[in-house]
Amino acid sequence: MEKVSQLSFTQVLIMAVTAGICVANIYYNQPILNEIALSLHIDPKHIGNISPLAQAGYGLGLLLITPLGDKMDRKRLILWLQVFLILALIGMSFAANLFQLYAASLAIGLFAVTAQVILPMAASLVTENKGKIVGTIFTGILIGVLTARVFSGFITESLGWQYVYRISAVLVALSALLMQTDFPSNKDRFNGTYIQLLQSVMLQLKRFHTLRITALIGALAFGSLSSFWVTLTFYLSGSPFNYSAAIIGLFGLLAAGGALLAPVVGKLADKGSHKRSLMVSLLFVLVSLAALYLFPGSLVSLLVAVLLIDIGVQAVQITNIALIYTLDTQANSRINTVYMTSYFIGGAGGAYIGLLAWNYGGWNMVLAQMAIFITIALIASRSLKTK
Repeated sequence: MEKVSQLSFTQVLIMAVTAGICVANIYYNQPILNEIALSLHIDPKHIGNISPLAQAGYGLGLLLITPLGDKMDRKRLILWLQVFLILALIGMSFAANLFQLYAASLAIGLFAVTAQVILPMAASLVTENKGKIVGTIFTGILIGVLTARVFSGFITESLGWQYVYRISAVLVALSALLMQTDFPSNKDRFNGTYIQLLQSVMLQLKRFHTLRITALIGALAFGSLSSFWVTLTFYLSGSPFNYSAAIIGLFGLLAAGGALLAPVVGKLADKGSHKRSLMVSLLFVLVSLAALYLFPGSLVSLLVAVLLIDIGVQAVQITNIALIYTLDTQANSRINTVYMTSYFIGGAGGAYIGLLAWNYGGWNMVLAQMAIFITIALIASRSLKTK
């Protein structure tokens, strides 16, 4: 494949929007769990597993599918992933029982990894401004993640939860057409077998101590965030708030505002110490948890916490990505696979543990579980051997 000096604004925008549309699908369920449970007459304790299943599917896709971007034509891989994602979304919208919901959620997560194929594709297409282009696409992913809850909350309130997934299927189809019209195809770069490709991915974890530590920190941070958002739905649905799905979805807008401030904290990694940036970011989350524990039922403390938790976790993500891309530029795709697989498996695990904490001890146990995750991440960050 012949590289170009840069991609056009339209091409970068298409990639960013496509990545955001695809990744948003694993978060649509979070503010509408109660509505799904009520409409299908399913116990909310069981319906909550939809969220960790979607994130687990995404983690599996990162591990098993995204490395194929180093072996086959990424443009074709993206097309097939989007086709299967559309089918999974349609299946979710017509699900009538718990098994169908679980299967569709897992499939949605598995094929939503399109976003993680687009990132290395963008980097491989250009010789200039790689950081700026990849950063723009990552912003698209972030916006997709954070606005997903707002979108699903309002669509559910207006049309019903099934239409969240039907409308999303249409959006994925439109973005698939755009992705196939104006991008060059890339030639194969890895000549080994699929098994050898996966072995090469795992080798990166063995090679770099820094990758192992950042993967652990990322998993714990995102696990904490997932615990928060999954259980927040139940917390806000009950006393003293009693909010509807649409109102709960609005909290995603506040989170999006927090994410836009995250790079300010993340710049510490460029100007000084990666370790300091991580510790400051994680402390933001601990301060938020303390506020929620000390002022239960307070809307003000909840709003501040949503803002600070998202600033902290997204700043951790920005710092970690900046750090791992300095390890070996020839293996960035596989290094990214290792990190992002750990990150989303941590998210799925955090969501599941958060639900257990909610079921057995309520909101305060969720806060305690999150605090344990963040404390372990803080301890791990001290072992980083970076500037």
